Amino acid sequence: MKSLESVLRSLFISVFPFTGLLVLTYGIVEFFKQDFSLGTLGMVFISATIVTFFAGLFLKPRARTDKNLFPYSVGIVLGVFISLFYSFISGVHIYTIVPSLVLALGWIVYLKWYSVFKDRTNDILQIGNQLPEFQLENYDKKSVSASSFHGDPSIFLFYRGNWCPLCMAQIKEIAAQYEELEKLGVNTVLISPQPHTQTKKLVNKFKLNFNFLVDRKNKVAKQLGILAENGIPAGFQVLGYDSDTVMPTVVITNKEGEIIFADLTDNYRVRPEPETFLKVIKELISI
Repeated sequence: MKSLESVLRSLFISVFPFTGLLVLTYGIVEFFKQDFSLGTLGMVFISATIVTFFAGLFLKPRARTDKNLFPYSVGIVLGVFISLFYSFISGVHIYTIVPSLVLALGWIVYLKWYSVFKDRTNDILQIGNQLPEFQLENYDKKSVSASSFHGDPSIFLFYRGNWCPLCMAQIKEIAAQYEELEKLGVNTVLISPQPHTQTKKLVNKFKLNFNFLVDRKNKVAKQLGILAENGIPAGFQVLGYDSDTVMPTVVITNKEGEIIFADLTDNYRVRPEPETFLKVIKELISI
């Protein structure tokens, strides 16, 4: 039984950006009808800021953002101020003030509720612990065990799937460090619960000696305590993705399979830099 909160989160992230787009379209229509007031300007400013942020994630993917999305948040606040100021000097205009306030509230919900993982306390992925044995599959559905990577340092990066622009940007960053990782003798293991066909696309795209693996039905995510219940935006299931996914997680092990680094971010938009991985590996090798 899925929790109500997880269902609401999945619906929210699908509805909120679309609502921003609808409001922006409405504001543009008002402009061409020559009914473009200062209140409409504030509404358009807010909706355009939201649409720009979400569209930008896909058009120019980046691996991370700051927690509060400061430049965008300033734009939201400015838009609300314009809408409220116009209502103050000319009377409340429901058709502009309500959409403005709804979108501003949605932005706060996105920053403070949707983006945040409440509790990532994890006794399994503690530094010094042995990484538990688990089974994954490659894109050909052949079984691959965690212990098969013993003998060399390993980076295990759990990502949500090809649909996630931040995940794709993070993988691209790591791919840019390929030669350095190869020189250090590191196993780079990229794990997602997405369909095998999606993982094969990454293999064909990067053509690197990385291990792109599949966690079928999130079995490993559940085993390690990093499952994101209903973590896929509502509607993405039509592309073959399961409703559940994994919380972005990075684990580095030494050649014996002992955990020497674990990043369990509490915000899906805040992820470690590749330089952090390299520093940990280099310190390990120099010991």
